[in-house]
Amino acid sequence: MTKRTEAVQVPWIRTELPGPRAGQLIATDEQYTSPSYTRVYPLAVERGYGAVIEDVDGNRFLDFTAGIAVCSTGHCHPQIVAAIQQQAGKLLHMSGTDFYYAPQGDLAKKLAEIAPGGGGKRVFFTNSGAESVEAAFKLARYHTGRQHMIAFFGAFHGRTLGALSLTGSKVVQRRGFAPLIPMVSHVDYPNSYRDLQSLDCFNQLEDLFKRTVSPQEVAAIIVEPIQGEGGYIVPPAEFHSQLRRLCDQHGILLVVDEVQSGMGRTGKMFAMEHWGVVPDIVCLAKGIASGMPLGAIIAREGIMDWGPGSHASTFGGNPISCVAALETIKLLEAELIANAREVGNHLKGRLMELMAKHKLIGDVRGLGLMIGVELVRDRATKEAASTERDEIVQTCFRRGLLLLGCGVNTLRFCPPLVVTKEQCDIAVGILDEVLAKKS
Repeated sequence: MTKRTEAVQVPWIRTELPGPRAGQLIATDEQYTSPSYTRVYPLAVERGYGAVIEDVDGNRFLDFTAGIAVCSTGHCHPQIVAAIQQQAGKLLHMSGTDFYYAPQGDLAKKLAEIAPGGGGKRVFFTNSGAESVEAAFKLARYHTGRQHMIAFFGAFHGRTLGALSLTGSKVVQRRGFAPLIPMVSHVDYPNSYRDLQSLDCFNQLEDLFKRTVSPQEVAAIIVEPIQGEGGYIVPPAEFHSQLRRLCDQHGILLVVDEVQSGMGRTGKMFAMEHWGVVPDIVCLAKGIASGMPLGAIIAREGIMDWGPGSHASTFGGNPISCVAALETIKLLEAELIANAREVGNHLKGRLMELMAKHKLIGDVRGLGLMIGVELVRDRATKEAASTERDEIVQTCFRRGLLLLGCGVNTLRFCPPLVVTKEQCDIAVGILDEVLAKKS
């Protein structure tokens, strides 16, 4: 696990937030950067280590965001940093779509080996989750010769035009960008807490097939194993296997977006392994390279049949990002997947204790270190406590705990996979005190 050599108290807040240096940095940033960025609270970061973030004024925070589920091995893990530094002294870039270098080929081989399912697989590298979804979108159409795509309400697949067309999360993400890619339909994602069962979703799919879209025209259904931005929603146990059978029945490809749930976060390398379901195409990014920009799609060899020039990426498969990913996978396999499973169970248990204590908590759900806490004003009506959720995020920040929301009214817990039980106890203690003041 990543630890600093000096003993430090975390959290430790020594200034008003934002502090004076942070205030200056933020003022400059907001003068010149795009107003489309979504800054939730005034955190101006200087450095990070493990599950700790220090701001420019020396305040220390316990980080339960991991840079939006990206820093899987913790901030600046020494093995990741060493791999990056070594590669940076040899080769920064040479465009793997036109030339060959070992880090890209080695990583493709490793990803093909660890991806769910037997048989040959091929890998295409991108720079982000949205690019991975775009590549999967294009490959599904190319391979099947079909045009229609089906996605789920609540899903977030990215903000580039194709990925945005599949996204069904928030209207603010789509408003003003029409026309989007045509021939995309959405149905509900099952949510047991909200009494939306698998059968309801499959009835919508069957109705879609009867009324507006022939299944023989559908290239792929894209799904998140656990819906991320939609609220960290874990579907019913039977959902993914039934979706796999439906796809097989109609010759539809099953594309699984593991951008947020993959790379050990749920206590398995890929979240879909919890259900024993093998997808046709897997989309990856976020935690794959511990903070370096990298994405990938992994497809069955017979599916990735597009020819030279049909799709490419100048920066995808960058050698520095690839060595970071290879080192990340080593750490995941050696200890961090197991840590995510063990510490995740501990964290979920502690949050369940809070639910018994605070009526504002309506549900605690998740796998590994991908946990959602849904807040409601009334447990009987399940009225969403959206304003309260946002206030809690802000108060936790000022207490030194970094959290983010997801969905309408859910707190998301996605700390680095190096997080300890002791750090989880500190985080739960802070949340407990904050919730007590909301009662």
